[in-house]
Amino acid sequence: MDRNMSTLLKWGIENSAPTSTSTSTTSADPSATSSTDPSTTPTLSSPTAYSTSNPPPSSILTPSPSRSLDPALVQALFGGPSDADLMKESMASILSPTISLDNKLAAFDNFEQLIEQIDNANNLAPLQLWTPLLSLLKDEEGELRRMAAWCVGTAVQNNAQAQERALVVGAVPVLVKMCVEERDEGVRRKAMYALSSLMRNFQPGADEVVRVLPEGLQVEGKVDAGDMEAVSGVIQRLRERA
Repeated sequence: MDRNMSTLLKWGIENSAPTSTSTSTTSADPSATSSTDPSTTPTLSSPTAYSTSNPPPSSILTPSPSRSLDPALVQALFGGPSDADLMKESMASILSPTISLDNKLAAFDNFEQLIEQIDNANNLAPLQLWTPLLSLLKDEEGELRRMAAWCVGTAVQNNAQAQERALVVGAVPVLVKMCVEERDEGVRRKAMYALSSLMRNFQPGADEVVRVLPEGLQVEGKVDAGDMEAVSGVIQRLRERA
């Protein structure tokens, strides 16, 4: 059974139990039942059973803390924005011409945290978010370029499916160019991080990086994507060229 449904079922069972022992005590004591005045006993059929002179028991007015339902569980079960919705909303904010840079960076930070989850990173393709993400690698605002490179690196790190998609959409040539030509050191570092993540344990990515290396930085032979030292050697070449 789904964990959320199991939790909801447990909550429902707990809330179907009596809240007080007074009912069971009364029913177990015949004399208590016989001595009760029916005219003052609250009943379900009497909507005015409780009044200021005859208030309800505190157990009715004060719910047990254990009976509260986690708001996050309620949201998961009955609605609320999904991670996919949040990813699309974040990207829309980043691309909006009316949003301030600070708010765009906050949206980018949220986006990066969302795609730390491998399922969300793999949803970049079906949500059609790879193209706008890569377009931000060329944005005139350096902080947005930095965040875009960071997000690419986060999405592809140890994630073959995302690595394949990044390769298909043409991320490698853009990142290599950034590593060589970018003047902002912070942006350049994130571009190198993304490129390294694309190469590691992903041979097609390593092959593509080697293929597009600019003149003077080419390496002889094949770079083994599983050889971390070899991958680091390629990144070091780019670092020294910058």
